Amino acid sequence: SGYVWVLTSLDSVIYIHTETREGERIQEMLGKFKGVLVSDFYAVYDSVVCPQQKCLVHLLRDLNDEVLNAPYDEEVKQLVLGFSQLLKPMVDTVDRHGLKRHFLRKHRRFVERFYRRLSEADTRGEAALKIKQRLEKNRDKLFTFLDYDGVPWNNNNAEHAIKAFARLRRIIEGLTTPKGMEEYLTLLSVCQTCKYMGVDFLDFLRSGDKDVHAFAESRRGRRRRTQSSQPPDLPPNATPDSGGQP
Repeated sequence: SGYVWVLTSLDSVIYIHTETREGERIQEMLGKFKGVLVSDFYAVYDSVVCPQQKCLVHLLRDLNDEVLNAPYDEEVKQLVLGFSQLLKPMVDTVDRHGLKRHFLRKHRRFVERFYRRLSEADTRGEAALKIKQRLEKNRDKLFTFLDYDGVPWNNNNAEHAIKAFARLRRIIEGLTTPKGMEEYLTLLSVCQTCKYMGVDFLDFLRSGDKDVHAFAESRRGRRRRTQSSQPPDLPPNATPDSGGQP
C-alpha cells in the first residue's frame, strides 16, 4: 500500500511514491519553492510558505454539491450564484487573452466588492454559513492568479497527469513492490514530460539524452532549420526547373 503524488508545471511532470498521505516529503520538497503553488484543498499544502492558488474547479464542484444537497435553501443558492457570477468574467478574460496579469487585474475590484457584500450578509442557515466561512478562510488563495502571469486558476494539469497513473493502478491492482513502483514512476515522469513538451518518448530514450527540455528545444531548432532551407513556394501553375528531362 502507498500513495502517489504528482507535481506538474506547464511543461514538466514528476510522480512521487510515499508510504503515507501525511505529506512530509512533499512539504520538504516544496520548502524552498518561491513560485505560486496551485493545488486542491488538501491541508498538507497549507504549510508551504509561498503564494498559493486553490483550484477553483474543485471549489465549484463542492459548491454545486451543496446546492444539490439543499435544493430549497435560497441562502445557499444565492451564495453559489454570486460566486459563479464573480468567476465567469475572469474565465472569459483568460479565454480571450490568456493568463496575463495585465488583463486579469481589473477583476480585483469585483473580488473586493464580493467579499464586502459577503461580510455584510446576515447568513443564518447552517449550509450557507459553512460556505461563507470557507470562502472567507481561503480568500487569499482563491484569486492569486489575477496577480501573476502564467498562473492557472485550476490544477487541471495535475489532474490530467494523475490519470496516467490511475490507468496502471486499475491494471496491477496493488500487485507491485515499492521499488517497482518507484522505477515505474521515474519512467512515467519522463514519458509525461515528453508529452507535455511535444516530443516522442521513444525518440528521447533512443537519443541517449538526459534532459527532456534540451532535447525538445534541439528538435524545434532542427525543424526551424529544415523549414528555412526549403525552397520558397512556387507561384501558381509554375513548374520547378530541374535542368533535365522529367
